[in-house]
Amino acid sequence: MSAISAPDTASTPSAGLEGVSPSFSQTPSWQVPAWLLGLVLGAALQLQQSALWLGTVYGWLLAAACAVGCAAWWAAGRGGSRWRAVAPPAARALALGAGVVAMFALCGLRAVGYVDQALEPALEGQDVRITAMVAAMPQTNEAGTRLRLDVEAAHLGGAPVRLPPRIDVAWYGGPFRDASGALDLQRQPPAITAGDRWSLTVRLKAPHGLRNPHGFDYELWAWEQGVQATGYVRAGPKDEPAVRLASTWRHPVERARQSVRDAILERLARDVNGDDPAKARAAGVIAALVTGDQRAIDRADWDVFRATGVAHLMSISGLHITLFAWLAALAVRSLWRRSARLCLAVPAPTAALVAGVALAAAYAVFSGWGVPAQRTVIMLATIALLQLGGRRWPWPHVWLLACAAVVVADPWALAQAGFWLSFVAVGVLFATNTVANSAYGSSAGRHFYALFREQWVVTLALTPLSLLLFGQVSLVGFAANLLAIPWVTLVVTPLALGGVLWAPLWSLAALSLQPLAALLQWLAQWPWAVVFVPAAPLWAGVSAVAGGTLLAARLPWRLRMLALPLLWPALWWQPARPAPGQFELLAADIGQGNAVLVRTASHTLLYDAGPRFSRESDAGHRVLVPLLRALGEKVDTLVLSHRDADHTGGAAAVLAQQPQAQAIGSIEAEHALQALRPIAPCVAGQRWDWDGVAFEVLHPQAGDTAQATKPNTVSCVLRITAAGPRAPIALLAGDIEAAQEQALLARGAALKADVLLVPHHGSKTSSSSAFLDAVQPRTALVQAGYRNRFGHPAADVLQRYRARGIDLVESARCGAATWSSAQPGQVACERDAAARYWQHRVPPRAE
Repeated sequence: MSAISAPDTASTPSAGLEGVSPSFSQTPSWQVPAWLLGLVLGAALQLQQSALWLGTVYGWLLAAACAVGCAAWWAAGRGGSRWRAVAPPAARALALGAGVVAMFALCGLRAVGYVDQALEPALEGQDVRITAMVAAMPQTNEAGTRLRLDVEAAHLGGAPVRLPPRIDVAWYGGPFRDASGALDLQRQPPAITAGDRWSLTVRLKAPHGLRNPHGFDYELWAWEQGVQATGYVRAGPKDEPAVRLASTWRHPVERARQSVRDAILERLARDVNGDDPAKARAAGVIAALVTGDQRAIDRADWDVFRATGVAHLMSISGLHITLFAWLAALAVRSLWRRSARLCLAVPAPTAALVAGVALAAAYAVFSGWGVPAQRTVIMLATIALLQLGGRRWPWPHVWLLACAAVVVADPWALAQAGFWLSFVAVGVLFATNTVANSAYGSSAGRHFYALFREQWVVTLALTPLSLLLFGQVSLVGFAANLLAIPWVTLVVTPLALGGVLWAPLWSLAALSLQPLAALLQWLAQWPWAVVFVPAAPLWAGVSAVAGGTLLAARLPWRLRMLALPLLWPALWWQPARPAPGQFELLAADIGQGNAVLVRTASHTLLYDAGPRFSRESDAGHRVLVPLLRALGEKVDTLVLSHRDADHTGGAAAVLAQQPQAQAIGSIEAEHALQALRPIAPCVAGQRWDWDGVAFEVLHPQAGDTAQATKPNTVSCVLRITAAGPRAPIALLAGDIEAAQEQALLARGAALKADVLLVPHHGSKTSSSSAFLDAVQPRTALVQAGYRNRFGHPAADVLQRYRARGIDLVESARCGAATWSSAQPGQVACERDAAARYWQHRVPPRAE
């Protein structure tokens, strides 16, 4: 049976292995599975390295592994058929070890070669003139246009310099105005097309993401994308103007994708009435299904798709690639059979198999060649090669071969959640024997039963894995997928793809999507639509995945009930909390802004909510809400020090996710946040006690808000004191400046503290010498973005802290910083706790 010929495989989630018969004929010899397993384990081991070794070390390891592997193969051959059929344990271990070392070395060599092309630190922040090709379709939003460029030449001050071969830059636009208030059209990015060659002035830096517990690894994503520098186009009135040098066809696929995406958005925009935003958002989903442009989907829609567990359907995934391969193979086979000459030359099943995989690969390339698409094409091609070679292995060997093929092509896929979701889902389906056996007959009712059972098995198996990877599970996901999978894959997606040939089909696709969107919106509004649990440790997650697999297995229910003890640790895990009388600070890595989580034995306070990055993104959605969910925190009080956007940008998202939280802060009555939750003013003298920990507001005084000339002057200053003699103290100072520091000193406020949140991110206007002498902190936390445009923390401010022997911890270097009153002399840095070689290391400052 063809690897892509089973009509009921559309229910299998994004894997590409559907329809493969687990035949036990022509079983491979023991060497092949041992080598394949070794390749996967070797890549997994190399990904744990915190720093790379020299390339010569990896080279010697590779040579040694090849020698050992050849010796094992030769030894097995000398043993005759007895060795080939049943290998001694030592020989198996030898082959496995050789595979591990070989893949470890190969992965290391690839990483070393990639790192050698990285951006030189001396070029960060410099204005470099480049000639570059637009390598991907541009992404446009309200802030401007994002470009992926292949650099052809670069000059600094007229001298040639070496840049990474691929960079990402933003060409900012928006409502810029000149001194007279008129709109500055020179700042608006021009129309840009993939394949254009431009001469630009750019300012670059190394890819540097936010590092928080259980957070997204942006630097790994950039590594996988081949992007080794990010930055922005210098397009001000004093900068050398950007020049389009030529329009080429160097990236024809990306040009075609851009053309189709823009045509979809333009076509559906004409169909939309201004009072129907649902139709407008449908255009983004159609564009994503056809071209893979996931950024076209509105964030509110993504929230609904995630809550209902159907996010994997709303962009190009393995499921869509597999469906396309099956349809293509079916069409080619039907047409091929009409020609006797073609059938004599190449059998129709063989032609259909090759054409299906080839056309699926073409579709994957057109959709952007994303990681899920790459994974599926590699798996389909691997299985097709097995069948063309007349080999039909047992399903564990087929599964392992496909897994190894993906890992060899992209070892860093092992660090992605999609890899594990795909392979665990397919492995469970194979193991429960629901894919390949035609056990349900061919009637419509039995096909529905097969679909129902496959979805149920996948739900049982992947729910614990979803809890481990994402800390959440959709309780309506089973019902939502049961309806959405056939509708999206068999109705919406074919209509969307057909629109490439006949544009009116895009309107039909958008129309067909609306009832499903309404249903998903209704399901997402259920009180228990999605459940969040604290992130469990790895051992508990692995135990839960084993339990889910056991529940999904074809075993008597008495045996399946043994899965419940395996599920228990992950479902009821609770992170450790401070002891009564103690507290803990977690200064989140949120870029340029403040956000500090304060935890006592049974209460939680959040001081500030970080910045707003764009209309679609803020620190609340990207960092704080996921962090609070992963830690299982319910915020009792949200303190917003003042109204500046780098302190309140994520507040709306936090308040929406924490309906029980009270809010205080220096926020004016007419501020938009007041409509979401009444925000009481913070005033000096306010005090409360949680679990023996004392909280006191030191600033502003009553009446200061009415006289304030700017928001910084009324920042809430919070002092937190643990219980007991010589109790450790924390001082959270917001954005107060030197005048407010002097006022605190004049009032005789109790300022001495063990840890200080550096005022105003280390600005020159704050951290006066007298203030630091009064606080006398052992540790100072600086929350500021990497290479931020304000230059925080300022050099002279750093010098003041150094001169007093204060340990300065910067979020750009540390990531999220954790400080505990139980151990006041220590700070745990997220970048140190989970270091990997692909993560950016900020060069040390010059003393």
